[in-house]
Amino acid sequence: MSKDFVKILIANRGEIAVRVMRTCREMGITTAAVYSDADRTAPHVLMADEAYHIGGSPARESYLDGARIIEVALKCGAEAIHPGYGFLAENGDFAETVEAAGLVFIGPPAAAIRAMGSKTEARRIMSEAGVPVVPGDRSVLSGRKAALASAERIGYPVLVKAANGGGGKGMRVVKSPDELPAAFDACHREALSAFGDGELYLEQFIEGPRHVELQVLADRSGNCIHLFERECSIQRRHQKVIEEAPAPALDSRPELREEMGKAAVAAARACGYVNAGTVEFLFDPRAGEFYFLEMNTRLQVEHPVTEMVTGIDLVREQILIAGGEPLQLQQEEIRHRGHAIECRIYAEDPASGFLPDAGVIRSIMRPSGPWVRIDSGVDVGSEVGVHYDPLVAKLIVWGHDRPAAISRMHRALGEYRISGFKTTIPFTRWVMEQPRYRSGDFDTRFIDQEFTPEALTEPGEELVNAVAITAALWERERRATAQPNSAAAQPSSNGMVNNWKRAGRERAMR
Repeated sequence: MSKDFVKILIANRGEIAVRVMRTCREMGITTAAVYSDADRTAPHVLMADEAYHIGGSPARESYLDGARIIEVALKCGAEAIHPGYGFLAENGDFAETVEAAGLVFIGPPAAAIRAMGSKTEARRIMSEAGVPVVPGDRSVLSGRKAALASAERIGYPVLVKAANGGGGKGMRVVKSPDELPAAFDACHREALSAFGDGELYLEQFIEGPRHVELQVLADRSGNCIHLFERECSIQRRHQKVIEEAPAPALDSRPELREEMGKAAVAAARACGYVNAGTVEFLFDPRAGEFYFLEMNTRLQVEHPVTEMVTGIDLVREQILIAGGEPLQLQQEEIRHRGHAIECRIYAEDPASGFLPDAGVIRSIMRPSGPWVRIDSGVDVGSEVGVHYDPLVAKLIVWGHDRPAAISRMHRALGEYRISGFKTTIPFTRWVMEQPRYRSGDFDTRFIDQEFTPEALTEPGEELVNAVAITAALWERERRATAQPNSAAAQPSSNGMVNNWKRAGRERAMR
């Protein structure tokens, strides 16, 4: 039986919370936001129809407090919770508790989250389903001695990996037996600190792979489709920086594109998947082989590039599936048109090894155009601090082909100005200029091989000041025309933010 949601609580913050709210508004669904001390006047709080304070600035006191979030959802009358990504999005216990409370979790079943959350269990399931996996362990290692025996069997170089978690944490490349004990200990400590679980396993290290992932959608009736692939090979510290769709790695390999699509659907079926998810593969261009890497049981940060080339609103599909609706799309109906690129804009200093930066946004000058999209959860006056991920915004462009998309992205990055701290904008613009990137001949080693801090030239002080002044004037004019309800920005005594007048809110959030 399908269900039309009246109110959805979004258990997240920043740009993904804003992104989910926009689709909810189009669907006529009331949104409830949650916020920490640090986010009292954040854009996602001001944009929501209702907003509730849930705790202190550290995530463990607010956005990771699942019990408090469920309590708020029940009290405010929400029927479902959308977890966004990060925080509790891939927490099987949270998903299970949400359902036990009589609410709908807008995501996959808890069993699928748990199965795919364990990389060793995921590898076992995929191997049994006939999905190719990187040669390596199918169970966690008991210690150094077991790791040395496993590496001898697999063959060097090997990759030491945390069995649970992601984001490049708890991962080391080992090229000889002498390096393995120290790498094993370091990965164990890092995994324990980051994920609360120090279990490790080994897999063969593939030199110079390309990172290709496929978006899948599955409903409760057993229907499953893929929405083609994205390439995410431009990475720093094993973390994605630039993504695009379709994947340049597959442009000359249509038969491989079809094969990977079938493997992604098989992977989703093998773990009983429901809702939107992403099956990630490592592609070895020299051997022409691809291997299952992991499955992300949530919406991905890079989902906009898929939306841009397919015209499908993935958040809308998530909500419909969670409400019990069967997929309205057949695989043969899915087409991708043109090319889309996403650049993640982080508060980081590329010249200092991409170390996080912090500060208050003094001014913003945003690029515009009919094929430019910006997903952001900050505005002038927002503080980007130490409590959360340093992602400031995502800049996405579309072009009729890849060269056109690169040109548009280069232009948009040249117009994008954020003052108050260092960002990755100059770095991503530098990438767009590189012949190797423009040719499509790159892999996950691109940044390590091509980038040096000297590659970035800082604009002169006069230009920076001129840009800041222009942006400040533009922002003042924009805010003057918005005229929001003066009470909207202030939390009321019961923790709920009053509604904005719709017209003023829509102008202010443009």
